[in-house]
Amino acid sequence: MNKGIRQSDFMKVITATEASRSFATVLDEAERGETIVVTRGGKQIAVIGPAPTAPGRMVKAFFAGSVGTLDADFEADVASARAATDNEMRDTWPGV
Repeated sequence: MNKGIRQSDFMKVITATEASRSFATVLDEAERGETIVVTRGGKQIAVIGPAPTAPGRMVKAFFAGSVGTLDADFEADVASARAATDNEMRDTWPGV
């Protein structure tokens, strides 16, 4: 293991220098679900981890629960945008 990298009990800790040298690897690890803490001068400066996901069904549920509670013009704009999308575009959002 490089001296710029150490493993804590829950996440990897890496120096900013090492993160810079191996950024593609850091991103690969984050993509696999790891969380990496980046330090500079012994202080935590950043956390790199997997991007949050928002399944389509969650987005759909949010909007379904919001019907009637939004500004009327905004609600009409959302309905118009939904009507304008084709099925191919909807198929890219799982659960919608």
